[in-house]
Amino acid sequence: MQRKINFLLLFFSLIGGGIAFVIGEILLGRWLGDMPSIILAGLYFAIVALGVGLGCLLAEMVSPRLNGASWKQRYLGLSWRMLPVTLVLLFGVGVATEFVYELNFGGAKPVKDVVMVIDDSGSMMQSDPNNSRYTAAQGLVARMDGDNQVAVLTFSDDATVVQPLTSLANPADVQRVSDAILNLQTTEGGTNISAALSEALGVINGDETADRGAMVILLSDGFSEFDTARELQDYLDRGIAVNTIGLGLDDPSGSYLLQDIARTTGGQYYDVTDANRLGDVFQQIYDRLGDRTLLTERSDETAGSPYYAAVRILSLMLIGAALGVGLGILFDNRHLAKSFGLGGIASGLLAGLVLEFGLSGYSFLDGMIRLLAVLLLAGIIALFTGVVPIGEGRISRRGHKGTSSPVPASKNIPTPRRDRSSKGF
Repeated sequence: MQRKINFLLLFFSLIGGGIAFVIGEILLGRWLGDMPSIILAGLYFAIVALGVGLGCLLAEMVSPRLNGASWKQRYLGLSWRMLPVTLVLLFGVGVATEFVYELNFGGAKPVKDVVMVIDDSGSMMQSDPNNSRYTAAQGLVARMDGDNQVAVLTFSDDATVVQPLTSLANPADVQRVSDAILNLQTTEGGTNISAALSEALGVINGDETADRGAMVILLSDGFSEFDTARELQDYLDRGIAVNTIGLGLDDPSGSYLLQDIARTTGGQYYDVTDANRLGDVFQQIYDRLGDRTLLTERSDETAGSPYYAAVRILSLMLIGAALGVGLGILFDNRHLAKSFGLGGIASGLLAGLVLEFGLSGYSFLDGMIRLLAVLLLAGIIALFTGVVPIGEGRISRRGHKGTSSPVPASKNIPTPRRDRSSKGF
């Protein structure tokens, strides 16, 4: 039993983790929102296990510093056969932890109701002369799920409920909401954000399905007097996020106000200079509706929840431990399984902290945060053999290859006692 580090294994493990990250990001970009997130998380961590496992296996093939030359001669074929076991293990742990993370506890409610609050003031004639905001709203309604409810409000000097919360369970309701949006026209009034958010909250409070979560999408191109701390208190008490869109804002005051509203309520702010991009922004907001996965930022009312922060960190610790134990199984070495497993717990703790406090909702930055988390998992596990001593100890076979089986005690034949006085034999 001794402490030692295979730096080639560390290097290959980091390379494998980096390649796995690229594949995982492609998977997230293509299937997030289309594939069940439980399956997606399991696949992501299985890919990480594949990249790190292959890196470690290739490094020990080149320089078997941790397992020794006898492993390469006798058990290398077994290690290749055990690689799928590591993948299945990480897939299973990833699915299980994601399942727990998506459970609603601590008072959390799934977000199902969307209230669109659209600026109809006179300045919109310049910001959105082609009324692209209405087209974007119609497109979003057409793509929403049947278990959602949607309401539409417009505002200028005052706020008007165009369509109260309406279920989208059947095509007739979808068409009714779409027709209501189609008939909207820009007015000559000013911008009263206070009245708009007050009316939106009234619509939500008037909903009979009180156990459903809700969020607001507020689009505006102007500024109005607004006491953020006082007027958003009811939103904070209800856990309702307000996602804000600033369209063609020339006055920084308007941008600052919309950012403050979003930040205070746990929503996101989107700055849009071209009204033709509104459809993509509306879809992006909807795609993040109730988004809660181990790999992405929480965008619902649980954004600041200590419950889900703890669950994410503990989940990454379990995933790290499973990755470490899986590598030990890969090499058929119980001492490596212990060392890598403890290293996985430590690296999972750091990776969980990085994800919990680093994810921000910005695609590129979040990608870099996930890359850091993957590299922490791969690197610390590889280095932990310098902390926890390792030795040779097979998991599937404790003895050495080629050792004959012991003879049963009942069939032991006594060895004749040698006559010490005899010199002939």
